[in-house]
Amino acid sequence: MTRSHDVIVVGARCAGAPTAMLLAREGYDVLLVDRATFPSDTLSTLVIHATGVSALRRWGVLDAVTATGCPPIDTYTFDFGPFVISGTPRPIDGLSTAYAPRRTVLDSILIDAAAAAGVDVRTGYTVEEVVIEGGTVTGVRGHRDGERSNTEHAAVLVGADGWNSVVARAVRATQYNTKPVLENAFYTFWRGLPVDGFRTMIRGDRGIAAIPTNDDLTLVLVGCPFAQAAEFRSDVEGNYMRAFDLVPEFADRIKAARRVERFTGGGVPNFFRTPFGPGWALVGDAGYTKDPITAQGISDAFRNAERCAHALDQTFSGERTFEAAMSQYQQERDAAALPIYEFTTQLATLEPPPPEMQALLAATARSQHAMDAFVSVTAGALSPVEFMDPENIAGIMSAAAGA
Repeated sequence: MTRSHDVIVVGARCAGAPTAMLLAREGYDVLLVDRATFPSDTLSTLVIHATGVSALRRWGVLDAVTATGCPPIDTYTFDFGPFVISGTPRPIDGLSTAYAPRRTVLDSILIDAAAAAGVDVRTGYTVEEVVIEGGTVTGVRGHRDGERSNTEHAAVLVGADGWNSVVARAVRATQYNTKPVLENAFYTFWRGLPVDGFRTMIRGDRGIAAIPTNDDLTLVLVGCPFAQAAEFRSDVEGNYMRAFDLVPEFADRIKAARRVERFTGGGVPNFFRTPFGPGWALVGDAGYTKDPITAQGISDAFRNAERCAHALDQTFSGERTFEAAMSQYQQERDAAALPIYEFTTQLATLEPPPPEMQALLAATARSQHAMDAFVSVTAGALSPVEFMDPENIAGIMSAAAGA
């Protein structure tokens, strides 16, 4: 049995579901498939920065997210030990608040929104093969649990199936700006550990993050350099708990809390992929991924879902050729992503910053204006290039000297 669609999207989480939804809202026939069934969890830091929250509002689904009781995050705090940088990011479209919903919650909301837009959603669907005819992708062959295999054709196949993408492998998408796995991070959820905002603690070669989420739970993550990953994995719980001894005041609080889930974690490679070719496109982590230390993944996925959907709409409407529209998608994605990519991968080494950076961070901690600017970088509201501009650095250092 064979059917034909305008677009097939493989991967129904925070990149694929919005891409499918946006295209369906423009009137296109979209099939969305995922091997998972929902609600289900996935590896994630959960944070949606204000750039992503703004997208949720544009799409009309923000109220559904906030109605789940996921607490707002208005403050970002970076505790470096000798000094603390804490502030509120600059607003994006009037919003500076972040949220960190459980993926069991968020992904289900996004899939429901896609279905409401008219997307044919098929979960529990395994892609057996990406169909390529004469060098052009024409669809997929796969099956739902308990059903026979079938082939589905489309003008464009979109891979939104994560950094280990089946689609990207099938089309041999070129990688560039590649960097190795730099960090391994392990997390679990705690009850009885309320935190105010998104809190990060850096001590030596350990990075610790605490993030409030649904059901009065707090995600607490511990990161170590990748070179130590095997040793850390040999005793995840012991090494995880020992990291808190570096932050005694937090150690006391977490020891009084209750762990409610198993440990989850691992490492993530860092790369860009060429996000399009004959009959195919990539979005989300399938096209560009980096270490989760700055928690950019979901917000990036939302932004690039909009870019990809817009480019495909231009193609289908005849406004631009596929090559021209998708080339612009790639250019816009890379221009926006590269500065925070470099910033993130530097942080992910968990190496001590050079003396001049330590001096800048200490000076930043003496000015609320500078602290708000620094946290705006992580929140995606300010480019690292702008923060590190020599004129801005000179202003921060001068203000600290005169304080």
